[in-house]
Amino acid sequence: MDNFSSNPGRRQVQDISAVNSFLTKTYSIMALAVLVSALTAFLSTTVFKAAFVALFSNKASAWIILFLPLILSFAISFRAIRNPVASFVMLMIMAVAYGLTFAIICAAYTDATVATAFVSAAAVFITMAVYGTVTKRDLDNIGSYGTAALIGFIVATIVNIFLRNPMITYIFAYIGVLIFVGLTAWNAQQMKTIYAKYADQTNSLGLATAGALQLYLDFVNLFMFFLQIFGMGGDRR
Repeated sequence: MDNFSSNPGRRQVQDISAVNSFLTKTYSIMALAVLVSALTAFLSTTVFKAAFVALFSNKASAWIILFLPLILSFAISFRAIRNPVASFVMLMIMAVAYGLTFAIICAAYTDATVATAFVSAAAVFITMAVYGTVTKRDLDNIGSYGTAALIGFIVATIVNIFLRNPMITYIFAYIGVLIFVGLTAWNAQQMKTIYAKYADQTNSLGLATAGALQLYLDFVNLFMFFLQIFGMGGDRR
């Protein structure tokens, strides 16, 4: 009689393979969204510069582009499981909208500042994403504290819009980086938890798109805060 069945081990290997496949899909979609944003920003200031200027010369279209990512992020979160393909398309549209916004923001900085901010954001994001994925430590507390800190940070940032204090803005940029360092690690760990809970209930593309959205937003925020830090250090146009 064989008391040492290979089925548990084989199942564990299959589970690990399935999780790795899901993570690969999630980060691939996230990387594609970042690429779309970067390409959109580049083309908007070069090949399609005239159309880009005309687009933002119209206040109505400018406001639509600025608020479109917020609307799409909610839509993707609610529709990712029910309609994975539509959610993926909305994420790409959101990436284009962010790219157009980046084209305006980055115009205030030198190419060296933008490149430095992008590389810094990428390095921090990759480091924390790897840490969040491989660590055995439960990062739920970091996620809870980070989310609470983010809410307070948003309120304080809105107040500073009226105060217009450059020093506070500079300090807030460092605080923002710290908040999203923690949230990136937590969200990376959450990807495995999300897959474990919902993999049998829905299409993997929907889960991967929802995960990619969160990770994409983490990267975008890291990039914007690093841009403020390096830009306010004196390297502006």
